Amino acid sequence: MLLGIIAGLTTCALWGLTFVAPRAIAPFTAWDLTIARYGIFGLACLLLMADRRFRPVGIATSRVLIGLLLGGVGYVGYFVSAAFAVQLAGAAIPPVIIGTMPVFLAIIANFRDRTAPWRALALPLVLIAIGVAIVNFAAISAANAAETASILLGILASLVALLIWIAYGLANAAVMRSADAPDGLQWTGLQGVGAAIGSLVLLPLASFDLAYTASASETLRFVVWALVMGLAGSWFATWCWVVASRRLPLALCAQLIVAETIFGLGYGLMFEGRFPSLAEAIGATLQFAGVCSAIAVFGKPPALPVLQHKLSRAEGLE
Repeated sequence: MLLGIIAGLTTCALWGLTFVAPRAIAPFTAWDLTIARYGIFGLACLLLMADRRFRPVGIATSRVLIGLLLGGVGYVGYFVSAAFAVQLAGAAIPPVIIGTMPVFLAIIANFRDRTAPWRALALPLVLIAIGVAIVNFAAISAANAAETASILLGILASLVALLIWIAYGLANAAVMRSADAPDGLQWTGLQGVGAAIGSLVLLPLASFDLAYTASASETLRFVVWALVMGLAGSWFATWCWVVASRRLPLALCAQLIVAETIFGLGYGLMFEGRFPSLAEAIGATLQFAGVCSAIAVFGKPPALPVLQHKLSRAEGLE
């Protein structure tokens, strides 16, 4: 379980870069970064497939298609939505809106799996929800009237990213926790190829003119960010998440993802060169406390009612 938690938190630290990368690559756009990031991700996966261990051998055709779709729709769709949310609404609002995903995903997962009793799960869910609400309310309240339209569009983009994240989390966990789950390295490779294919659709939106007008320093900064996001933020982060999905209950994975919000908020504040406001600090602290309490809940042996529920289900299947 400890390895799964470490893998999940590592993923969150890398995925949190999503909330600062689109603002760090100007004059290049979110479309440019999406194409470059996932092109690099897919190319790395293809090169690694020269080694048989990385090839998706023996995986059913339906699973191959699911892996490609998770990469193409899940990764590309989520990153584009989150990138525009950050550009439109700033550093604080998108992370905390997308940060509500662990609450929704944990509830869905626990309804299905009954991994933990609801009474024990209530405290971490409440802490996370309150923390998200505090940060979100403070960020919206601080905005002036001129920024309202941009912020509303950013909120809409954040909600789209949230829905994509929930769908991705449910689908990915269902595959990785099945009896015939594919190898983690092979599954990561499939998603990388799918993300690269998905990014090709965006080529007409690329800023090809910047190849001639951007300065050398701007181009170098873009290339560095593309490599970081493609190799660390995509390939390595995906592999870590596959490890976490295999070793942890989905409801716990869902709550670990709130760490992405905390990392993303921290990166955004560093980019803006400021300390968090009192509300942001309190909200992030509550979110962190919620994650810690969730780890404590899922780290305990199942309570007797949960065991009886699982045994009764097993008897009913016999």
